[in-house]
Amino acid sequence: MGLISFVKNAGAKLFGRKKNVEEPKEAAPQKTAEELQAEQNAQKAVELENFVRGLGLEVSDLYIEVDEDTATVHGSTGTQAEREKIILAIGNVTGIASVDDRMTVDVGEEAETTSKEIPAQYHTVVKGDTLSKIAKHYYGNAMKYPQIFEANKPMLTDPNLIYPGQVLRIPTLDA
Repeated sequence: MGLISFVKNAGAKLFGRKKNVEEPKEAAPQKTAEELQAEQNAQKAVELENFVRGLGLEVSDLYIEVDEDTATVHGSTGTQAEREKIILAIGNVTGIASVDDRMTVDVGEEAETTSKEIPAQYHTVVKGDTLSKIAKHYYGNAMKYPQIFEANKPMLTDPNLIYPGQVLRIPTLDA
């Protein structure tokens, strides 16, 4: 899929939580700015991996690298929908401005010959948006909002709780 952009200052506040850390008894040697940044990036990557795993999404060999505000995600899923949900889960975290998708979709031979999943569209929520309003825009029917809600689980837990800057999956409707 490549590089997907997100609103850096919108999303789940995953990074920068205070932790109980004992003060060192002796002064540690000063680290360079590059070393500090590398440590921060590594910690963000671990937090993102734990976050994705905590959502219960089906992914194998998940590995995330962070370079300041860009997350590169590696791994394998069984469906395009799972792949998109993982990318959105990572991108909808405050401090992440883009996700470089390096994931693969591994489907069995039987599934590969019978159907190809169509990638979903993405929608960035703006002030005043509701799932009904978004459904009306994409599907021509506001009552189709449950399809958007279902397509964004487990990131969404309530259809009334969306926020400006959040990026949502807009799947194609089955005919």
